[in-house]
Amino acid sequence: MFKEVNPKANFSEMEKDILKYWEKEKIFEKSLEQRVDAKPYIFYDGPPFATGLPHYGHLLAGTIKDIVPRYWTMQGRYVPRVFGWDCHGLPVENEAAKDLNKLEGLNLSGKYEIEKYGVGKFNEYCRSIVLKYTSEWEHIVKRTGRWVDFKNGYRTMDKGFMESIWWAFKQLWDKGLVYEGHRVMPFSWKLSTPLSNFEANMNYKSVQDPAITLRFKALDRENTYFLAWTTTPWTLPSNLALAVGANLDYNLVRCKLTGDRYILAAGRRAHYESLLKTELTVLETIKGEKLVDRPYEPLFPYFKDNENSFKVIASEHATDEDGTGIVHMAPAFGEEDFMICKQYQIPLVDPVDMEGRFTDIVTDYKGIHVKDADKQIINRLKEEGKLIHQGTIQHNYPFCWRSETPLIYKAITTWFVRVEDIRDKLLAANEQIHWVPEAVGRKRFGNWLEQARDWNISRNRYWGTPIPIWRCEETGDMIAVGSTRELEELSGQTITDLHSHFIDCITFEKDGKTYKRISEVFDCWFESGSMPYSQNHYPFEHKEEFEATFPADFIAEGLDQTRGWFYTLTVLSAALFDKPAFKNVVVNGIILAEDGQKMSKSKKNYPDPLEIIEEYGADCLRAYLIDSPVVRAEPVRFQREGIEQVFRNMLSPFYNAYGFFVTYAKLDRFEPGATYQPSNHKLDRWIVSRFQTLVKRVTKHMEGSYLYKVIPELEHFTDLLTNWYIRRSRRRFWRAENDADKQHAYNTLYYVLVEFSKVMAPFLPFISEAIYRNLTGNLKSGRPSVHLCDYPKPVEEWIDSQIEKEMHYVRILVSQGRSLRAKHNLKIRQPLSSLKTVVNDDQKEALKDMRDIVLEELNIKQIDYMHDETELVDYSVRPNLKILGPRLGKSLRVLNPAIRDMSHDDIVTLIDTGQIELKGHVLTTDDFLIDRKEKEGQVVSSEDGITIALDTLLTEELLLEGDARELVNRIQNFRKDVGYRVEDRIKLKVTWKEKDDAHLSKCIALFGDYIKRETLCVSLNEESFVSDESKEWDVNDKAVVLDIVKV
Repeated sequence: MFKEVNPKANFSEMEKDILKYWEKEKIFEKSLEQRVDAKPYIFYDGPPFATGLPHYGHLLAGTIKDIVPRYWTMQGRYVPRVFGWDCHGLPVENEAAKDLNKLEGLNLSGKYEIEKYGVGKFNEYCRSIVLKYTSEWEHIVKRTGRWVDFKNGYRTMDKGFMESIWWAFKQLWDKGLVYEGHRVMPFSWKLSTPLSNFEANMNYKSVQDPAITLRFKALDRENTYFLAWTTTPWTLPSNLALAVGANLDYNLVRCKLTGDRYILAAGRRAHYESLLKTELTVLETIKGEKLVDRPYEPLFPYFKDNENSFKVIASEHATDEDGTGIVHMAPAFGEEDFMICKQYQIPLVDPVDMEGRFTDIVTDYKGIHVKDADKQIINRLKEEGKLIHQGTIQHNYPFCWRSETPLIYKAITTWFVRVEDIRDKLLAANEQIHWVPEAVGRKRFGNWLEQARDWNISRNRYWGTPIPIWRCEETGDMIAVGSTRELEELSGQTITDLHSHFIDCITFEKDGKTYKRISEVFDCWFESGSMPYSQNHYPFEHKEEFEATFPADFIAEGLDQTRGWFYTLTVLSAALFDKPAFKNVVVNGIILAEDGQKMSKSKKNYPDPLEIIEEYGADCLRAYLIDSPVVRAEPVRFQREGIEQVFRNMLSPFYNAYGFFVTYAKLDRFEPGATYQPSNHKLDRWIVSRFQTLVKRVTKHMEGSYLYKVIPELEHFTDLLTNWYIRRSRRRFWRAENDADKQHAYNTLYYVLVEFSKVMAPFLPFISEAIYRNLTGNLKSGRPSVHLCDYPKPVEEWIDSQIEKEMHYVRILVSQGRSLRAKHNLKIRQPLSSLKTVVNDDQKEALKDMRDIVLEELNIKQIDYMHDETELVDYSVRPNLKILGPRLGKSLRVLNPAIRDMSHDDIVTLIDTGQIELKGHVLTTDDFLIDRKEKEGQVVSSEDGITIALDTLLTEELLLEGDARELVNRIQNFRKDVGYRVEDRIKLKVTWKEKDDAHLSKCIALFGDYIKRETLCVSLNEESFVSDESKEWDVNDKAVVLDIVKV
């Protein structure tokens, strides 16, 4: 027998019990074991850092990563999934430095301090904290219902993982795809390391910066100055050239205010007249190319002797769209500056150290941070008369994604992968990937790949996988090492750990040359991008297994990973294997706080995830997230009301349907059969058919990875099951006779609930488990868990599209009728005499066959069918001016009277035929706005081609029946209030408080049997008794006293 269902169950507590059951019975492990010989379905889990706690973004991605593997496991595939940890890189070093500063009173704010402290000590401290929050992660991940193997997870700091990274790098090296280059790169002065271009794109902020215009004195003409504009005053001491557009027109102007002569782009003259609030008289117009090679006086003296410097050069980057049309060039701090100055053989100067401070070359600002020097530089230029305008600009500027400090651009020697050489491979790989949503892959990611730049893979840091290049300092010869064994053979030493403080002391000789490792470590994105093979220590182990299952069937992460993990996976996979790293990817958007701002711990503008789970349960949170636009890569504001809505619309009704079944099944001692035998009852056939259709739809959505389409399907079916099938079938369960029809109802509802729990299982794993286990616990054929079951397959012969279509018509009609009642304040318990409906022949047949359902649902006495709606409404028409106006112009004035004078028959002809001729113009229904006005005494609605009207005239008998139905409702509520069970029989005494006994007598005389039948009443005003309870109720504005006693 089934266990009793608590109607007021605490879903969160129920989930905790299920977690204990899964743990005790090792259900996750069993789900893997039973499929171990099946075809694998490969899933890669993007590794998070364990130096912080999971947030809603992690829970969202984790939910997606749980649903898909659960689904494919139930579809018969073997889906191993292990958790991975990103252990290296700037996030960990940041945490370590903070901790050590606090614990040991240090000031590890930069590269110099860390090296002074000791790289070995620092790295070992990083190792000790890297998995700081793993237990919290494991608890939260499991609490959300996610199944993943933590015990056998990979860690990017493990020797095997790092060795596979070395192998990957060596492959790239051998393919000629690695080079050392000196370029201007995004540079984090806080962390003393360059970043890749995609990292710089990850964290733009809106900031206010200086916007100053300077005058550079021309040396070949007296009292003449070039005007240039900049938002980075700190780069001015390093200015080496001024750039103009060769084909742009420039004006030599006289400033009315000062008498000085300025050169600026002709297109910017008017702007500067407004900015300087003075007239700039044009003396001469010159092509930019004529300005090239003209010398000017340096703003600062530090590099005045630099070769080929302090002259005008040409650059296509100089435009007249902003500034002055003349660009100040500091080649060490701007990518375009660097490239153009290189063409003009201008030697690069860089007076800024690795921590963003001026070196002693710039004597006046030595040791000052570049951003802090801005004000001092501006003040000096103002005092020297070189500043002609000072303002500010609000613009987007890149910040370091880890330290949250503004980046600078700085020329630096670093290591690159030649991504530009393999762009075609990247684009070809992307064409083989199924993206959800598609636009993310085809547009956002595709466009990014088309513009992909060479990837800076080296970092001037410590806690990471060392780049395995050994170089001879004398000759510059280099050897790339691809394995531990190779290094051991070269060095003759045993290698136990691949971190820098273990191997940087290792040198070796070859062909008379001594080789020492370079100092850099890998960008941690190179490490996470290598996880498909590194997690299995490929190619040193699991070679055949990896090659047989690569690429992955599925991955999922946030939209930001189009320039992060998705990108690095694709670059490395295309370069190494000529194929994508994954076949399918679901991309989620960002979850914002309810006010639309980013979720912020300091602002406390969002509820703690565990608090939400404790209140509503993890199933509710999962369904809410998957049903939101965030699964379509769109942003969504987190709203508690959304979670409550999911609970009201799906979890609660599903659970109540299950509770309804168990309650009556226990009463009647229902025993389910081994297999479902189809019923001939129309409602049974319909819900079973509708369930097969649901399975087909969900299967289709999941095969396409369209998770966002699934929850609406499940919610809609829950509504059909509870608000239609069960509500329409209640009397079949209520009646005392345990006949064949009642058994069919039980069998059908049992079948649907069990199978629906399987459909629900990947998405709502807890409630599905609770329902499945209770319903199947006593069956020999039952599994210990719903998650060990096969996913339902649609039974084609049970699909009856005709009955689904018929019931669809019925539901439309009933929905219209209910809406009409609500609109005109006609209570559903108040019977009406008739409904008139205009339908086509198919709809008429469907409605006739299910006439009783419509009569009962809408509480009407009869249905009248009509061929057209002219008996229900009067028509009038107006010209559709949006269409006719542009088409007819002034002719519309002539046509207007003819439209106004159209007869009823003319309008009917128009509606029936779709067109009509007026004044020589053939007009269609699109050319008119057709208004329908209800005829007196009825209310009308039209939807999906079905028009209905309700007769609103109420006779005395209809009013009495309405009172009887309201009375039944109050009695049922009274039964619940006093705690009677559904099967309890009662005696009743009903009295009108206002002593209108004639009305009461008439009501009970006509409808007493109905009242007794509906309320399990054995005596209604038939005998005296001592009541259990007595209470006053309102029935259609009449005060009624009910006395009740259980028999």
